Amino acid sequence: MENGQEWNIGQLLGTSSAYWRSSTVHAAVKLEIFSVIGDGQLTVEDISDSVGGKPRSVAMLLNGITAMGLLEHENNSYRNTDFSRSCLVKGAPGYIGYIIMHHFHLVDGWAQLHEAVLHGAPVETRSHGEDIERESFQLGMFNLAMAIAPTIAAAIDLEGRRHLLDLGGGPGTHAIHFCLANPMLKATIYDRETTAPFAKKTTEGFGVADRIAFVAGDFNADPLGGPFDVAWLSQILHSNSFEECQVLIEKTVKALEPGGLILIHDFFLNDTLDGPLFPALFSMNMLLSNHGRSYSAKEVRDMLRQAGARDIHRVSFQAPNDSAILCGTV
Repeated sequence: MENGQEWNIGQLLGTSSAYWRSSTVHAAVKLEIFSVIGDGQLTVEDISDSVGGKPRSVAMLLNGITAMGLLEHENNSYRNTDFSRSCLVKGAPGYIGYIIMHHFHLVDGWAQLHEAVLHGAPVETRSHGEDIERESFQLGMFNLAMAIAPTIAAAIDLEGRRHLLDLGGGPGTHAIHFCLANPMLKATIYDRETTAPFAKKTTEGFGVADRIAFVAGDFNADPLGGPFDVAWLSQILHSNSFEECQVLIEKTVKALEPGGLILIHDFFLNDTLDGPLFPALFSMNMLLSNHGRSYSAKEVRDMLRQAGARDIHRVSFQAPNDSAILCGTV
């Protein structure tokens, strides 16, 4: 429960066993149950044959998913709900299965959280395959960004800006929507070489590949190029230590022209670092895999000031998961 709300035994036990629900969803997406059913209405035997499973255990999974309200069951056959059809069937415009698989790949680490807390360092987890994990992460980030990128692009005035740096931009979802909202803008996505195929696919898919370049590099170690007149840092600070964040912000500011904007989008904690809930939990997700954490808006404001940014303010935007945007001028 959030701060200030009373707990009871039922809520505590529900929280303790909440992974039962998430594991059920993970299994269904991993086995592509929703995609197999698609627009149809299939029996247990039909679905079992398609996924290569045993009817008895597949029926248990189907009934669990139905109990959660993600399938409908009638006359020994199952069909997708409208919601499931829209976001859990591969090929649907709103498909979010990639981010669900990314969450599935994190489960081993979360089961070792106590070890990470004791040692203050990431834990070793089993590999699901480097290419599979990369695809789930990159396209999962695309899933999440697609839900908010158009709103963000509409909320930020980039009139007169010509060249945007999308630092750690992955598949380039935000760069794409900034360019769509600003016809005179071009962008550079700066990320690791392994990200390039995803950026190429998405920029071509949105018809802006001629306005968005991709530069491969490690932004913590390599030059950023430029100059740019706006820099967008979305969901990358939390993967870095406090010291790395300060250096990265300073490096970004130096890559901007005078009067340029630096925009930082992330999950921000409150000043006492004990809320809101999602950023507080997300810090532990970072503990399991790297040396980053969630930062407070105050911490990031101070980093920006130390880097020489001025007129630092919060953009009028609030995402459902407590992500927010800070803007500074150099």
